[in-house]
Amino acid sequence: MQFSGNLLILEQDENKRQALETIFKFLGLSCQSGSIDDCLSYFEANDSSVDICILSGSVELSAEQLMDKHPNTAFLIYDSKDRDFTGHTNFMGCISDTPDYDEIVSVLHYCQSFKTMRNYSHKSGQGAAQLIKMLVGQGPAITTVRRLIEQVAKTDANVLILGESGTGKEVVARAIHTLSGRSAKPFVPVNCGAIPGDLLESELFGHEKGAFTGAFSAHEGRFEMAEGGTLFLDEIGDMPLQMQVKLLRVLQERRFERVGSNKEIKADVRIVAATHQNLEKMVEEGTFREDLYYRLNVFPIETPALRDRTDDIPLLVQELVNRFAKDRKVSIRFTQAAMLQLMQGEWKGNVRELGNLVERLLILHPNEIVDIRDLPPKYRGENNCDDPLAERQALLDSFSTDDMNDLSSNSDGLGAMEIIEDDSRPIKLPPLPVIEGEEDMARAFSPSLSPEGVNLKDMVSNIEISMIRQALSQSNGVVAKASEILGLRRTTLVEKMKKYGISVQN
Repeated sequence: MQFSGNLLILEQDENKRQALETIFKFLGLSCQSGSIDDCLSYFEANDSSVDICILSGSVELSAEQLMDKHPNTAFLIYDSKDRDFTGHTNFMGCISDTPDYDEIVSVLHYCQSFKTMRNYSHKSGQGAAQLIKMLVGQGPAITTVRRLIEQVAKTDANVLILGESGTGKEVVARAIHTLSGRSAKPFVPVNCGAIPGDLLESELFGHEKGAFTGAFSAHEGRFEMAEGGTLFLDEIGDMPLQMQVKLLRVLQERRFERVGSNKEIKADVRIVAATHQNLEKMVEEGTFREDLYYRLNVFPIETPALRDRTDDIPLLVQELVNRFAKDRKVSIRFTQAAMLQLMQGEWKGNVRELGNLVERLLILHPNEIVDIRDLPPKYRGENNCDDPLAERQALLDSFSTDDMNDLSSNSDGLGAMEIIEDDSRPIKLPPLPVIEGEEDMARAFSPSLSPEGVNLKDMVSNIEISMIRQALSQSNGVVAKASEILGLRRTTLVEKMKKYGISVQN
């Protein structure tokens, strides 16, 4: 992965300094290093241009004072195992004495996210570093979410989190709690859609012994469990109407009663609700109370779908690999082609789906490099070969009109094209006609079907093999030039060559 920015290295040991400089230059950063005095002078004169500062534990400087003096610079502490700077907004983490690739990439992601947040606002508080690590990403969508969390966390306002399933609504809720003044108290989640309506009241408010059949003892509800903290009402749109009325009363009066009791209990609880449903539409349809909607919708936060922040996928994948690797003691790498393929996916399950895929690949390919061919079929971008129309369209899209004209420039045509099937029996296709436009091009790849039938998948594969070999021959084995001839991306052509076992020599 490539990064950008200006890096300042404060390290006394010249060998360590050069080693760090080599690593970070390789990753795309512009490095400033030298004697400590020279580096500090440069830092003073170019404060705004230093994006990241690596401070060695061997340097006799006050890290706290340096961080406070340069609040817009992300700091990394090198070879420091016994010092904790989590109270500083711009402290992004520590680098061990012998850092590995995953460790370096992770802290650089945090640093660049910090830079992105600073570009949006210079008012980030003490929770900026925590937010960056909880909500990974550098794009404007996730940066906006982090800024909204920072703004609302310090208040007691009700928050409504909207977004598709799998976009991290509970992560946002936990981040709000973590950055709030209630962080020392409990965070209590409850899924309103997973609890039957007749049990939800008891689950939320608790019940007394004998309140109903089966109530053999008193039960503490979620409101009591969350006293002084945060109650997260997930899938609030699935809450029955009769419970919506009771919840509204609690939000208004901040008091409730256990089922089977007439004793009021004070509710000092911050409410954060979430749903994947359109509550405004539900209000119009009469399935969600309008007064409850406005009571919850004091401060809405919308979590973006993964398809709307595809540039964050490499960062998310790396973060997920690191998290799973800690438990499984294995890791994986992705080729550039595989990562680009993941960035083109639909991701209907969003980040949750991405996490499931990463975990599956860690199990299937421990400590290996994952390429496109190693991805499950769903994520390879392969067309449905059982659909002849889709297969033919994919074939036509692979070649440009100009390429077809070049192949058919002979007024007599090319003659019959020989395609070798798996059983080595040649199939003769009709001569290609002269192609003058898109309709003629489509007809050129629409041979007559014999009474015996034909294996469309194999036919298309053999056409691809023939065209790829011809393009490689015309380009003298230069894959980049061959990809231009075929109208394909270079990575797509390389994957097809791997698929068919074609090398530049054959």
